[in-house]
Amino acid sequence: MSSEESDLEKPYLTPTEAAALLMVAPVTLRAWAAKGLLRAQATAGGHRRFLRRDLERFARDRGLRLSDRIPESSEMRVLIVDDDHLFADFLVEFLTSRGAHAVAVYDGFAAGRRVESFAPDVVLLDLMMPGMNGIEVCRQLKHEKSTRHIRVIAMTGYADGAEKTAVLEAGAEICLAKPLDYERVLSLIGLQAQQQAPVVAD
Repeated sequence: MSSEESDLEKPYLTPTEAAALLMVAPVTLRAWAAKGLLRAQATAGGHRRFLRRDLERFARDRGLRLSDRIPESSEMRVLIVDDDHLFADFLVEFLTSRGAHAVAVYDGFAAGRRVESFAPDVVLLDLMMPGMNGIEVCRQLKHEKSTRHIRVIAMTGYADGAEKTAVLEAGAEICLAKPLDYERVLSLIGLQAQQQAPVVAD
Protein backbone atom coordinates (compact mmCIF):
# COMPACT_ATOMS: atom_id res chain seq x y z
CA MET A 1 0.00 0.00 0.00
CA SER A 2 1.39 3.42 -0.99
CA SER A 3 1.83 6.22 1.48
CA GLU A 4 -0.94 8.19 -0.21
CA GLU A 5 -3.37 5.26 -0.02
CA SER A 6 -2.52 4.77 3.64
CA ASP A 7 -3.17 8.44 4.37
CA LEU A 8 -6.56 8.26 2.68
CA GLU A 9 -7.59 5.56 5.14
CA LYS A 10 -6.57 7.65 8.15
CA PRO A 11 -9.25 9.96 9.43
CA TYR A 12 -8.41 13.59 9.79
CA LEU A 13 -8.04 14.65 13.40
CA THR A 14 -9.95 17.58 14.84
CA PRO A 15 -7.96 20.31 16.61
CA THR A 16 -9.01 18.87 19.96
CA GLU A 17 -7.89 15.36 18.96
CA ALA A 18 -4.63 16.64 17.51
CA ALA A 19 -3.93 18.64 20.66
CA ALA A 20 -4.57 15.53 22.76
CA LEU A 21 -2.10 13.57 20.62
CA LEU A 22 0.58 16.26 21.03
CA MET A 23 -0.34 16.73 24.71
CA VAL A 24 -0.84 20.48 24.39
CA ALA A 25 -3.82 22.78 24.77
CA PRO A 26 -6.01 23.29 21.68
CA VAL A 27 -5.20 27.01 21.75
CA THR A 28 -1.48 26.18 21.40
CA LEU A 29 -2.17 23.87 18.48
CA ARG A 30 -4.29 26.51 16.73
CA ALA A 31 -1.53 29.09 17.21
CA TRP A 32 1.00 26.76 15.58
CA ALA A 33 -1.34 26.19 12.65
CA ALA A 34 -2.13 29.90 12.29
CA LYS A 35 1.61 30.69 12.12
CA GLY A 36 2.15 28.01 9.49
CA LEU A 37 4.34 25.91 11.78
CA LEU A 38 1.97 22.94 11.69
CA ARG A 39 0.33 21.82 8.47
CA ALA A 40 -3.46 21.79 8.58
CA GLN A 41 -6.10 20.82 6.04
CA ALA A 42 -9.26 22.89 5.58
CA THR A 43 -12.69 21.29 5.28
CA ALA A 44 -15.38 22.64 2.99
CA GLY A 45 -16.79 24.44 6.00
CA GLY A 46 -13.47 26.10 6.77
CA HIS A 47 -12.57 23.95 9.81
CA ARG A 48 -9.01 22.79 10.45
CA ARG A 49 -8.20 19.08 10.33
CA PHE A 50 -4.82 17.38 10.81
CA LEU A 51 -3.26 14.24 9.38
CA ARG A 52 -1.51 12.05 11.91
CA ARG A 53 1.61 11.88 9.73
CA ASP A 54 1.89 15.69 9.82
CA LEU A 55 1.57 15.66 13.61
CA GLU A 56 4.18 12.92 13.92
CA ARG A 57 6.59 14.86 11.69
CA PHE A 58 5.99 18.06 13.65
CA ALA A 59 6.60 16.28 16.95
CA ARG A 60 9.75 14.56 15.68
CA ASP A 61 11.24 17.80 14.33
CA ARG A 62 10.69 19.57 17.63
CA GLY A 63 11.48 16.77 20.04
CA LEU A 64 7.91 16.50 21.31
CA ARG A 65 6.45 13.28 22.71
CA LEU A 66 3.13 12.01 21.40
CA SER A 67 0.41 10.62 23.61
CA ASP A 68 -0.04 6.85 23.55
CA ARG A 69 -3.67 7.24 22.46
CA ILE A 70 -6.30 9.74 21.44
CA PRO A 71 -9.48 9.74 23.51
CA GLU A 72 -12.28 7.96 21.65
CA SER A 73 -14.40 11.10 21.74
CA SER A 74 -12.37 14.22 22.41
CA GLU A 75 -14.79 16.75 20.92
CA MET A 76 -16.78 18.76 23.41
CA ARG A 77 -20.41 17.62 23.16
CA VAL A 78 -22.90 20.43 23.70
CA LEU A 79 -26.69 20.11 23.76
CA ILE A 80 -28.64 23.33 23.19
CA VAL A 81 -32.18 23.40 24.60
CA ASP A 82 -34.17 26.45 23.46
CA ASP A 83 -37.65 26.88 21.99
CA ASP A 84 -36.34 29.64 19.69
CA HIS A 85 -35.44 27.46 16.71
CA LEU A 86 -33.43 30.11 14.87
CA PHE A 87 -31.36 30.96 17.92
CA ALA A 88 -30.77 27.30 18.84
CA ASP A 89 -29.72 26.47 15.29
CA PHE A 90 -27.39 29.48 15.25
CA LEU A 91 -25.73 28.23 18.44
CA VAL A 92 -25.25 24.80 16.84
CA GLU A 93 -23.48 26.36 13.85
CA PHE A 94 -21.48 28.73 16.01
CA LEU A 95 -20.22 26.08 18.44
CA THR A 96 -19.57 23.58 15.66
CA SER A 97 -17.37 26.18 13.93
CA ARG A 98 -15.35 26.38 17.16
CA GLY A 99 -14.72 22.63 17.28
CA ALA A 100 -17.61 21.37 19.38
CA HIS A 101 -20.07 18.62 18.51
CA ALA A 102 -23.32 20.51 19.05
CA VAL A 103 -26.97 19.56 18.56
CA ALA A 104 -30.23 21.29 19.45
CA VAL A 105 -33.67 20.37 20.73
CA TYR A 106 -36.51 22.80 21.09
CA ASP A 107 -38.38 21.89 24.26
CA GLY A 108 -37.74 20.50 27.72
CA PHE A 109 -39.40 17.15 27.08
CA ALA A 110 -37.15 16.47 24.07
CA ALA A 111 -34.10 17.40 26.14
CA GLY A 112 -34.42 14.34 28.38
CA ARG A 113 -34.57 11.95 25.44
CA ARG A 114 -31.68 13.62 23.63
CA VAL A 115 -29.47 13.63 26.72
CA GLU A 116 -29.67 9.82 26.81
CA SER A 117 -28.77 9.32 23.16
CA PHE A 118 -26.26 12.16 22.77
CA ALA A 119 -24.50 12.07 26.18
CA PRO A 120 -23.49 15.75 26.25
CA ASP A 121 -20.70 17.23 28.32
CA VAL A 122 -22.56 20.54 28.60
CA VAL A 123 -26.19 21.61 28.25
CA LEU A 124 -26.95 25.20 27.23
CA LEU A 125 -30.43 25.52 28.68
CA ASP A 126 -33.02 28.23 28.10
CA LEU A 127 -35.15 28.95 31.15
CA MET A 128 -38.40 30.17 29.63
CA MET A 129 -39.92 27.38 27.52
CA PRO A 130 -43.51 26.16 27.21
CA GLY A 131 -44.36 22.85 28.84
CA MET A 132 -41.31 21.89 30.85
CA ASN A 133 -39.19 24.93 31.64
CA GLY A 134 -35.42 25.00 32.03
CA ILE A 135 -35.54 24.89 35.83
CA GLU A 136 -37.39 21.57 35.77
CA VAL A 137 -35.06 20.17 33.09
CA CYS A 138 -32.08 21.10 35.24
CA ARG A 139 -33.63 19.50 38.33
CA GLN A 140 -34.22 16.26 36.47
CA LEU A 141 -30.68 16.17 35.06
CA LYS A 142 -29.15 16.73 38.49
CA HIS A 143 -31.51 14.26 40.18
CA GLU A 144 -30.54 11.28 38.03
CA LYS A 145 -27.26 9.59 38.88
CA SER A 146 -26.49 8.96 35.20
CA THR A 147 -26.79 12.64 34.23
CA ARG A 148 -25.90 14.65 37.32
CA HIS A 149 -22.30 15.03 36.11
CA ILE A 150 -23.44 17.01 33.03
CA ARG A 151 -22.65 20.70 33.24
CA VAL A 152 -25.66 22.97 32.89
CA ILE A 153 -25.29 26.56 31.71
CA ALA A 154 -28.63 28.35 31.85
CA MET A 155 -29.53 31.31 29.65
CA THR A 156 -32.48 33.65 29.48
CA GLY A 157 -33.68 37.00 28.28
CA TYR A 158 -36.63 37.27 30.62
CA ALA A 159 -36.11 35.58 33.97
CA ASP A 160 -36.29 37.59 37.16
CA GLY A 161 -33.94 37.14 40.09
CA ALA A 162 -36.05 34.40 41.66
CA GLU A 163 -35.96 32.25 38.51
CA LYS A 164 -32.21 32.67 38.16
CA THR A 165 -31.79 31.69 41.80
CA ALA A 166 -34.05 28.68 41.28
CA VAL A 167 -32.02 27.29 38.35
CA LEU A 168 -28.76 27.79 40.24
CA GLU A 169 -30.23 25.95 43.23
CA ALA A 170 -31.34 23.20 40.83
CA GLY A 171 -27.70 22.67 39.84
CA ALA A 172 -26.86 25.04 36.99
CA GLU A 173 -23.40 26.54 37.35
CA ILE A 174 -24.38 29.95 35.96
CA CYS A 175 -27.31 31.76 34.36
CA LEU A 176 -26.35 33.96 31.41
CA ALA A 177 -28.37 36.89 30.17
CA LYS A 178 -29.41 37.18 26.53
CA PRO A 179 -28.12 38.62 24.25
CA LEU A 180 -25.24 36.30 25.04
CA ASP A 181 -21.61 37.29 25.31
CA TYR A 182 -20.35 34.64 22.90
CA GLU A 183 -16.71 34.83 23.91
CA ARG A 184 -17.79 34.22 27.50
CA VAL A 185 -19.87 31.24 26.36
CA LEU A 186 -16.82 29.77 24.63
CA SER A 187 -14.71 30.35 27.73
CA LEU A 188 -17.26 28.74 30.04
CA ILE A 189 -17.65 25.71 27.80
CA GLY A 190 -13.91 25.35 27.37
CA LEU A 191 -13.58 26.29 23.71
CA GLN A 192 -11.15 28.81 22.30
CA ALA A 193 -12.53 31.88 20.55
CA GLN A 194 -10.86 31.89 17.13
CA GLN A 195 -12.57 35.03 15.88
CA GLN A 196 -15.13 37.51 17.06
CA ALA A 197 -18.54 35.94 17.14
CA PRO A 198 -21.29 37.45 15.06
CA VAL A 199 -24.03 39.25 16.90
CA VAL A 200 -27.58 38.02 16.40
CA ALA A 201 -30.85 39.06 17.92
CA ASP A 202 -32.06 36.78 20.67
